Amino acid sequence: MTQQVSDFELELMKIIWENGGTALYAEITEALEKKGLSTTKNTIISLLSRLVDKGYLTTNKIGRRNKYTALVSVEEYQAMQTTTFIDKIYEGNVQGLVCTLIQKKLISAEEYDELRKYWGGESEKE
Repeated sequence: MTQQVSDFELELMKIIWENGGTALYAEITEALEKKGLSTTKNTIISLLSRLVDKGYLTTNKIGRRNKYTALVSVEEYQAMQTTTFIDKIYEGNVQGLVCTLIQKKLISAEEYDELRKYWGGESEKE
């Protein structure tokens, strides 16, 4: 699945993920209002339908209400978007991304050290 989502579609996905991966329309609109992102009912339903069409959500009827369930986890989405970003911006060169993060000070020395430890690039000092 490589279909991109709009910023507002992503907000809807975040709400569903934060709600344990499922949400009713009423829960979605309530969360949007709390975030100050209210819009019309038709717009929300249209965007949810697009997410279903793109394969990010499925919908089940509960009486007259729709229950939306995420088919993609937040981790899967982040991995897809990261891969797309690296391919598009850095032509698949992860080292270019890491160099940019370091050169532009977008990653702290502490975060860099943690990553090196994670990758086993530095053994624990005794």
